[in-house]
Amino acid sequence: MMKLKIAMIALVMICTQSVLSQTKTVSGTVIDSDGMTLPGVTILVVGTSNGVTTDFDGKYQIENVSATDQLSFSFIGMSTQTITVGAQSTINVTLLVSAEALDEVVVVGYGTQSRAEVTGAISSIDSDELAALPVATAEQALQGRASGVTVINSGSPGTAPIVRIRGLGTVGNNNPLYVIDGVITGSLAGISTNDIESVNVLKDASTTAIYGSQGSNGVVMVTTKKGKSGKAKISFNTYAGFQNITQRYDVLNTQQYLQYANDAFNFTPSSPNSSLNAETNWQDEIFQSGVLQNYDLSASGGNENSNYRFSAGILDQEGAVVGTGFKRYSFRANSGFTSGKFKFGETMAVSFNSQNPELSDGGRSIIEHAIKMAPYLSVYNADNLGGFQGPDNTLDGQDAVNPVRIMELGNNLNKTTAITGSLFAEFEIIEGLKFKSQVGLDYYSYNNNRFVPSYNDDSVAGAFTGSQLFASITKNTGVGQTVTFTNSLNYEKTIADVHNFDVLLVAEKYENNVSYINAASQNLISDEVDQVSDQGSALKSESFETNRIGYLGRVNYNYDGKYIFAASIRRDASSRFGENNRWGTFPSLALGWNIAKESFMGDSKFSNLKIRGSWGLVGNDNISNYLYSPTLTSDFTYPIGGVAAVGTTAAGLANPDLKWEETTMVNIGLDFGLFNEKVTGSIEYYKNTSDDLLMSRTTPVSLGFHAGSITENVGSVETNGFELNLGYNHYGDDFSWSANLNLGTSKNEVKSLGQLTEITGALFEGSDISRISVGESLFYFYGLETDGIYQTQAEVDAVFTANPGQTTVQPGDIRFVDHSGDGDITSDDRVVIGNPYPDVTYGLNLSGDYKNWDLNLFIAGVAGNDVYNTNIYDLEGMPRLFGAGTAVLDRWTPSNASNSVPRAGGAPQNVAISDRFVEDGSYTRLKNISLGYTLPENVFGEKLFSSFRIYVSGQNLITLSDYSGLDPEIGNSTVLTNSAFETGIDRGNYPQPKTFLLGLQVTF
Repeated sequence: MMKLKIAMIALVMICTQSVLSQTKTVSGTVIDSDGMTLPGVTILVVGTSNGVTTDFDGKYQIENVSATDQLSFSFIGMSTQTITVGAQSTINVTLLVSAEALDEVVVVGYGTQSRAEVTGAISSIDSDELAALPVATAEQALQGRASGVTVINSGSPGTAPIVRIRGLGTVGNNNPLYVIDGVITGSLAGISTNDIESVNVLKDASTTAIYGSQGSNGVVMVTTKKGKSGKAKISFNTYAGFQNITQRYDVLNTQQYLQYANDAFNFTPSSPNSSLNAETNWQDEIFQSGVLQNYDLSASGGNENSNYRFSAGILDQEGAVVGTGFKRYSFRANSGFTSGKFKFGETMAVSFNSQNPELSDGGRSIIEHAIKMAPYLSVYNADNLGGFQGPDNTLDGQDAVNPVRIMELGNNLNKTTAITGSLFAEFEIIEGLKFKSQVGLDYYSYNNNRFVPSYNDDSVAGAFTGSQLFASITKNTGVGQTVTFTNSLNYEKTIADVHNFDVLLVAEKYENNVSYINAASQNLISDEVDQVSDQGSALKSESFETNRIGYLGRVNYNYDGKYIFAASIRRDASSRFGENNRWGTFPSLALGWNIAKESFMGDSKFSNLKIRGSWGLVGNDNISNYLYSPTLTSDFTYPIGGVAAVGTTAAGLANPDLKWEETTMVNIGLDFGLFNEKVTGSIEYYKNTSDDLLMSRTTPVSLGFHAGSITENVGSVETNGFELNLGYNHYGDDFSWSANLNLGTSKNEVKSLGQLTEITGALFEGSDISRISVGESLFYFYGLETDGIYQTQAEVDAVFTANPGQTTVQPGDIRFVDHSGDGDITSDDRVVIGNPYPDVTYGLNLSGDYKNWDLNLFIAGVAGNDVYNTNIYDLEGMPRLFGAGTAVLDRWTPSNASNSVPRAGGAPQNVAISDRFVEDGSYTRLKNISLGYTLPENVFGEKLFSSFRIYVSGQNLITLSDYSGLDPEIGNSTVLTNSAFETGIDRGNYPQPKTFLLGLQVTF
């Protein structure tokens, strides 16, 4: 009997084991609380890498599932559900909105925070938004994505855009601080947007003060993608297309030019080229259709104790201007490991960049030369030295330079290698108390080489109008390295389930070393040797280091998520200041009230409603090194025995009392969400006051110092504005769509300049365009105000009452307003004629999904800014004979009483700095439009991939603007050294091209 019982038990166990070991397929549909299906929900067999996602109809099917398995259903913004399979083969799930899930985790300095507990001003941009816009540098992708962030792009491949957070706060460097995975870097040029998980822009004192000495201009925090637990995932993204510049200035053709030369300047071109009836459109010659291609490959995965992600990318961009281009090879490896209470990880990125930049000649851009060149001249002439054709100053009456020769003759290549990475270890000492140590590296090296062989574009025998009778060689090389050591102690504790504490202590050391050598020479013998020699040579080298050390303490507290308090204090020392004022203290304080979590809001439609405010101080030490101490320079020559001998002299007047420039920031904000976050938004008001501005003051020549200036703490600037973010998200069965609008305003005013009355910059034709003075905005345009054109001598005499005998100004010249009332037009009559910085920046993102189709439109723009268009000087200035715009055909003459274009070769004041050249720079631009289709998983009969998307996209296809130039968005110039004074000045800057792309995104 006993044997029978044992046999029966064994049989039952075997049968049970057999049943439990069987696997099956489970399917179902996932919906939200409103009954709408949810695409993209992750379903994972708990403890395994077996997982799928719901399709566009919210349906899923997962294989190899046993009765004892548990399925986890997770989706952003929803509470995760875990269900035991049992005997079920169909499992339908309704996911509910989670208050915790709605609190996205945002990256802040030295850690992360729940969005619900954030009391500062932070704008977040996710990876999908960044990847939607194909760009060469990640900074470009920030444009229009975050309120209060102004991005001014350049069309030149590989050229960094101008980025400003909440306008301007100083007369010096206004660039934000960039932090990639906790490592402070100089820019985002070496990182692919496909490697970025998120970008958080820190804008107020409670978020930036923890960076103390470097946070005054805002902080851009970049988090790169990491591997996730589950099966390995391989992704391949690629796109290819072309870009071109379709806008053209309407310029004179050959017949019009010859007639204009004769009528306006009484000159008849007589060079052999002028009679060949050639017709060269120089704009068409410098613009081309550039090919653009990009490839990104990544592999990622992990488990409970480790994760990894490796990626590689190639970007190859041929510019829309001949001879320009940019190529980047990038590699990244991120990994992390956990063993009990110990965590270890690293991030490492290497990039190799090659740029063929836009060039200039004689202080003139390529576009300016294209405007000024005579249309009857050909581009090439094989009989000329170098093979190009240019004008003869005597026979053609002008000396413009062949712009194609500038770009094509010789070689010009800038190569950069960059390494950015970090290594960290973290140990949990006791529950909630963690010690973390990290070392970060930002390293770069560059080699900028230019070789131009000898040339003579002048085909007249014995003439050398556009020539260089030697080969010129330039080689500039340098290295820079920044190492940051950070040690932190973080303690998190919850008491009685409602008192939540987060305490952070940080000690940090920053070491930066830079050195470079610039060498140039000539070769009178050969055009084949591109190496420097001692013939006509110039040599310069420099090295310097910057060190900072800082200590930070931060306390975050909230009571049951309702009442929020945050405070921090940071002490920083900088080697850029002397012992008198080396240390600075930067505190911050923030308060918040999450009204949505109050009991009386239980039946409210508000899923989020939070009021917050912050105050704090941040610092700025963005000046040159060693200004606090006397220095020497060897860049000086003495006449000894009739020969110039190199010597050494005092470089400049030292200021041992230099101290931190400080910015006081005040921010008030309101965050809200309605109907389970279907409607979201935020409103901000900010006011930043910068004091003790670090500025250079000109010193008297009699002091005998080589530099001629001294840097001091003088002046004050106040900046204020509003920011608005609005979002709407609708999820339907077949059709889902979303709309997100952001806009920001910014207004600044100079309150003090110390002993200075004004600071000027941006030289053009011998006069400064931009100016800083008390009571006005920073870097405003300053010049004469026009009032039509003099039609008669009586009108001229009515203005020049103090100088009635003058004959320079005549009928046909521009009439200016005599603001001084002294009966003459002088520099005293100059007034504010424009502001290059916009009053409002905005962005609108519209996305829609219909089954397997997706459509995205992204619009960005600015309003209220002005552009100083120097191209009008080239097109309509007419100081002497050059190519010009067709508007000069309607210039003023005794028989043509024009009131818009003055007479040719008129008074010098006609081309003086004035509002004649100022235009409204406002624009609205369709930055990106893309249409994509995702193939069904079983389209090939079996599941070969988890996602396969094909798309077409276009960038900058439509621009609405009243600006007469090629592009109202005026990026960095290649003509002069870029500074804040150059903002908004169009010197023929590289326009942004229109781009057409075909792309593919595959995940296995």
